[in-house]
Amino acid sequence: MTTQHLVKEIKRKKSFLCIGLDVDLEKIPQHLLEEEDPIFAFNKAIIDATHHLAVAYKPNLAFYEAYGINGLKALGKTIDYLNEKHPEIFTIADAKRGDIGNTSGMYAKAFFEDLNFDSVTVAPYMGRDSVEPFLEYKDKHTILLALTSNQGAFDFQTQKMDGEELYKKVLEVSKTWKNAQNLMYVVGATKAEFLADIRKIIPENFLLVPGVGAQGGSLEEVCKYGMNGNVGLLINSSRGVLYASKEKDFAEKAAEVAKDLQQQMAGFL
Repeated sequence: MTTQHLVKEIKRKKSFLCIGLDVDLEKIPQHLLEEEDPIFAFNKAIIDATHHLAVAYKPNLAFYEAYGINGLKALGKTIDYLNEKHPEIFTIADAKRGDIGNTSGMYAKAFFEDLNFDSVTVAPYMGRDSVEPFLEYKDKHTILLALTSNQGAFDFQTQKMDGEELYKKVLEVSKTWKNAQNLMYVVGATKAEFLADIRKIIPENFLLVPGVGAQGGSLEEVCKYGMNGNVGLLINSSRGVLYASKEKDFAEKAAEVAKDLQQQMAGFL
């Protein structure tokens, strides 16, 4: 999916909502555990109830790898379902990969070719040659970790190097990489006060923003400082949508939360 297609969907749905499909079998409704594939059954119900309100879905790989081969099969079925039934949806593999060049090349093949995701999250710590194999794919996007929403982000990301915060150095250097136009960036909603400075460095790129809702981030603050002419934001909500109910009405309640977020976003648009 191109950036232009994504912007078109945002305007059509009046939404820049991304729903994180982070499935924890201890939190899903108990009746789903009787299904042959409870993870996929849960995901399918959430997607069916919310696809008209969201422009992106983001499975976090850890929540699938934790269940071994069955979890990975459920992931494959989920992405196949999205690509077949809702090709207008932007798909994000929240994998946080990044390794030496030949290894990154295989990661890129796994997510972009075999699983056919539109994008993947990548850690920048190992530098240019660990990221450029992902950037080689046309109309695929690499979402670089820039300033994350967790408390530990302050351990390294905001530390100064030659008088400049490390996360700013990451932003600036990444702009010089081959096919950098395919870059998006993760910026946590709990770091909304940093967005004005971030937009000075990367005014046009899309930002994937986790941390609104359960982690306490403010949608209003993120939009105030992070929105650009093409919106440029994907706001992720995972737990707040997925686990709005543990009863048989879980999908309906998830849709209610998603609808509330979508209406707020429509107001900002």
